[in-house]
Amino acid sequence: MSKEEVNEEELENKSELEEMAEETIADEELNLEVDEVAILKSKIEELEDSRLREAAEFENLKKRYEKEKMSAIAYSNEGFARDLLAIVDALDNASKLEVDEENLEDSLVKIREGIDLTMEQFKKVFSKNSIDEIGFEDGFDPNFHEAIMKVDSEDHKEGEIVQTFQKGYTLRGRVLRPAMVSIAK
Repeated sequence: MSKEEVNEEELENKSELEEMAEETIADEELNLEVDEVAILKSKIEELEDSRLREAAEFENLKKRYEKEKMSAIAYSNEGFARDLLAIVDALDNASKLEVDEENLEDSLVKIREGIDLTMEQFKKVFSKNSIDEIGFEDGFDPNFHEAIMKVDSEDHKEGEIVQTFQKGYTLRGRVLRPAMVSIAK
């Protein structure tokens, strides 16, 4: 073989080797790209799963808070109701009280004392729960008093409260029931 033939053959072998090397490199790059795609797909699946779990957890929290809110509303008067139980017991005991016919005056005094004590219990419970009686010191106020009649009175100025027919009450400053009064003409 001549030198030229050998060089041509070497060139052909070299070209074939270069082509093979390029194919191998391309295959490796393709494999790397496939691996990278698989890794990215895996990451996307993890993130999607994480997002779904967080969304489910958020929904569960919302439901739990709503349930707690409804429970708080349903039992918001529990303390007030518990405070009234002692008064109900006192009234129940008073209704079972037997009156001694021979000592009627003593029995009536005891009944009156029981009523006064019960009223004191009511006032304590009301005070504890921010329920206040509407006063009359500042005169007639249409925001707190309801005038059900006007009467002639020489002892009062026009518009002043003459008589109270029914006490009024506020809860933390908001009128529960206005006081029913008569005012002077």
